[in-house]
Amino acid sequence: MTFFDLLLIGIGLSMDAAAVSICQGLSMKRLNWRHAGIIALFFGGFQGLMPLTGWLLGSQFSAYIQNVDHWAAFILLGLIGGNMLREALSPGEEEEGCAGGDRLDYKQLFLMAIATSIDALAVGVTFAFLKVLIFQAVAVIAVTTFCLSLAGVAVGNYFGARYKKGAEVTGGIILILLGTKILLEHIGLLG
Repeated sequence: MTFFDLLLIGIGLSMDAAAVSICQGLSMKRLNWRHAGIIALFFGGFQGLMPLTGWLLGSQFSAYIQNVDHWAAFILLGLIGGNMLREALSPGEEEEGCAGGDRLDYKQLFLMAIATSIDALAVGVTFAFLKVLIFQAVAVIAVTTFCLSLAGVAVGNYFGARYKKGAEVTGGIILILLGTKILLEHIGLLG
């Protein structure tokens, strides 16, 4: 898997966190960079930790399914991406994950960081099947999520809620396309 592939996966996985970061920015009367940094650290940290955890779990049984690993990656990334699209396009999704006020609620931030990184756990399992260099992948995903979450808080504070749905749709499409690319490469239809 190339660095560019890992970057795209990082962008796709970070879209949920970026969308929630936009909501966090919306709840701030004025942009607080310290709070934005803490929010980005939570999201980036969990987005990095979850694929590592998934990789550790997947490594335990990857030898048993090596012949179908590309199908597993295709299905998992497709399901994750499809779920992101479904959630983004479903009615009533707009207010979910937004906190009120200028104070950080660490318990809520912790729960949101876990909730937005569950997809990364499944991606970590696929990394075990594909023999990805896990520490490089984790670093790319964590840094990408940190940067996009930091930007999300600023965008949310400046522009408002209009970009949340678009971020989630973009993330879902990226993950579906990457899963398809992995499958097509392994069955020989793509160089």
